[in-house]
Amino acid sequence: MSAQMIVRIDPELKAKVNSFAVSDGKNVSQVVRELLEAYVKDRDIGAYVDDLWNRTRNKLESKGIGPDDIQRIIDEVRAAK
Repeated sequence: MSAQMIVRIDPELKAKVNSFAVSDGKNVSQVVRELLEAYVKDRDIGAYVDDLWNRTRNKLESKGIGPDDIQRIIDEVRAAK
């Protein structure tokens, strides 16, 4: 279930946001939700790290490198020290 949030903003800003939202085929609530989600995502280090690991895994897999290869490379680097 969604929770309601009441935010006070300048009437001129509200009119502009509404105008831009309509031109994008959205309503103000959708725009505010998207902005809040982006705000949290930008500050959520856990989500950032998860995304980084996913992108790294995808890049390695696209080059044919798997978990066994990674462990082997780590072992080789540690042995070379």
